[in-house]
Amino acid sequence: MTYSSLYQDPKAQWAVYIGFFVIVLAVPLVVHDSFTINLLGTYGVFALLALSVSLAWGAGGILTLGQGVPFGLAAYCMAMTMQMQSQDPSNPMPPFMLNNSLTHLPLFWEPFKSTTAGILIALLFPTLVWMLFGGMMFAARVAGGFVAVMTLAMLSAINLLVLDIQPYTNGANGITPSNGLQLFGATIDPYGPGAYVIMAICLVILTAGSKLLLQSKFGLVTHAIRTDPERTRFLGYNVFLYQSVLFGVSGFIASVAGCLFVMLVQYVSPAQLDVSFSVSMVVWAGIGGRASLLWAMLGALLVNAGQTVVGDTLLNTWLLVLGLFFILVVRFLPAGLAGITAWLLALPGRKRQAHGQVSLASEGG
Repeated sequence: MTYSSLYQDPKAQWAVYIGFFVIVLAVPLVVHDSFTINLLGTYGVFALLALSVSLAWGAGGILTLGQGVPFGLAAYCMAMTMQMQSQDPSNPMPPFMLNNSLTHLPLFWEPFKSTTAGILIALLFPTLVWMLFGGMMFAARVAGGFVAVMTLAMLSAINLLVLDIQPYTNGANGITPSNGLQLFGATIDPYGPGAYVIMAICLVILTAGSKLLLQSKFGLVTHAIRTDPERTRFLGYNVFLYQSVLFGVSGFIASVAGCLFVMLVQYVSPAQLDVSFSVSMVVWAGIGGRASLLWAMLGALLVNAGQTVVGDTLLNTWLLVLGLFFILVVRFLPAGLAGITAWLLALPGRKRQAHGQVSLASEGG
C-alpha cells in the first residue's frame, strides 16, 4: 500500500517512535547530574499525561478537562503507600494526623501498609473511578463541551474534598513521605538513574501499547466514533463501551503518571488536583498535536522545558505567553506542531503531483 507521505506511513511512524524510545532510554548514559535526571524524569511524567489526553481527545474526540482526577488520586495513593513505608510499625500514625488530634489510623489507610496493595490501589482505583464516571456520561450520551464541563466539575469536587478532610490528607500542605519508594528491599533514590529508568520503561511500554491499540480494530472503531458517533452506532457498534474503555485506558495512563510523579518528587498536594494543572495538560497536547501521540508528548516536553528556561524570568507572565501561544496554535495550526510536520513531509508528493500528474494517477490506480 502506498501513502500520500511518510507522515502517514506506519513503518515510518514506528521508526520515529523507536528512535524516540532509544533517546528516552539513553538519557542516563549521557546525563549524570542528579538534578537534571530528576527534572527530565518529571518531564517524562508530563509526557505521559499528554499521552493520556491525546488518547481521549485526539483519538476518541473526548475533550477532558479533568485528567487530573486519576492523576491526583493515584498520586495520593502512592504518597500514602510511601508514607506508611517510612512509619514505625509500632507507631503507624503519620505526624500530620497526630497534629490533627487523630488517635487511630483511619481504616482506609490500613491497606497502604502493604506496598503491593498500595501500588495496586494507586493504579486500579483511579482507573475504575474514571472509567465508571465516563461510563455514566457516555451512557447518557453526553458529548462535546458537556463532557469537558462535567470532568472539570468532578475535578473541582475532589479537590475540595481533599482540602476539607485535612486530618486524613493534611489538607493544603499535602503528604511528604520522608523516604524514597521501597521496592524489593531497595530504596529508590528519586534523584538517581534508577527512578528515571523506571519512568522511561513505563513511558515506552504505555506509548507503544497506545500506538498498537490505535492501529488495531479498536482504534479504527474509535476513529469512526470520533468522526460520526451516530453513524457508528447505526452500524451496530456499542459506542458506549468503546468510549468507556478508551476513557478508562487514558485514566490508567494518568494513574501511572501519578505514581511516578510521587516517586520522583516525594510530594503530593491539592495542586495536583488543581484546575489549571489539568487545563495545562490539554494545552500541551493541543500545542504538540492532539491527534498524534508522539507530538502530544513532545508538546509537553517543549512547553515544560520552555517554562524551566524562561519561567523564572517571566514569572506569572509566562502563563500569558503560553495562553497566547495556544490561541495562535488553535487559530492557525489546529493540528498543532504535528500539522507542520505533516505538511512538510507532504511537500515532495505535491511537487511530484504538480510535475507529473499522469504518472501519479496511474500509480494510484
